[in-house]
Amino acid sequence: MKKIFFLLILLFCYLTPAAIAQTNLLRQKIEQIVSQKKADVGVALYGFESKDTLSVNGGKHFPMQSVFKFHLALTVLNQVDKGKLSLNQKILIKKSDLSANTWSPLKKKYTNGNVRLPLSEILSYTVSQSDNNGCDILFKLVGGVKKVDAYMHGIGVKDIAIKATEGGMRKNWDVQFTNWTTPFAAVQMLQKFYNGKILSKSSYDFLWKIMTETSTGANRIKGELPARTLVAHKTGSSGVNEKGVTAAVNDIGIVTLPNGDHFALCVFVSNTKDNDAANEKTIADIAKAVWDFYTNKSK
Repeated sequence: MKKIFFLLILLFCYLTPAAIAQTNLLRQKIEQIVSQKKADVGVALYGFESKDTLSVNGGKHFPMQSVFKFHLALTVLNQVDKGKLSLNQKILIKKSDLSANTWSPLKKKYTNGNVRLPLSEILSYTVSQSDNNGCDILFKLVGGVKKVDAYMHGIGVKDIAIKATEGGMRKNWDVQFTNWTTPFAAVQMLQKFYNGKILSKSSYDFLWKIMTETSTGANRIKGELPARTLVAHKTGSSGVNEKGVTAAVNDIGIVTLPNGDHFALCVFVSNTKDNDAANEKTIADIAKAVWDFYTNKSK
């Protein structure tokens, strides 16, 4: 038994430098991509099966924008699991709930409001289509931003702050920066979700489905990956201020590899004067570098 134990230690010691060398090459590739950008870029990676970890500016605060709709959905589904809410329950949406001055496919479909929609449909609009009105309806339903912030901290994600609704962020450019997280904490949240630590199986399956149906950010994490690659993700985007600065072009998600393995990836691009196409390409280039790292590793 001792002999086997020592052989395992020797094998571990032999493999570790090679694994570290591979990860360092990936880090160099990502740092090269980031260094070419006149922007603040944060990256965090976790390989679920391989346990690889990597971050660039992983502890820095970045504005989340609509990425926080993932965290909001987790809070809503936690209340579903506790029996406080039901995916089938009908929620009254008033005309006053549907602001016209924001991104809202919900408003486009139900122009005059005064409809009762199942909670599942509002969640789908909020996550899959990043609907801002749906988001603020859900914030009201769960008790406000303080409830969501407290839930995040309560499950052990400390480097995050959720202080303003979508409506609140529209009032002033600076407000969006009160909703922040670090790339490391964003990936930590994805880990907790994927590992089944915080939701029931049915709630997990529902959120996984609507994240894979996300219609925003097709040119971000998914942008340079093979067609039909399964990506469960949530994007976030800001406007552009009078100085031509974009505060946030973000994407976080879980990617399924051809061999069935998975990795979680967060890329935040902030404080940039590049256009959306260039910022999205930064995210896509980083995701492709990670994809190549894992697919070449398995050959």
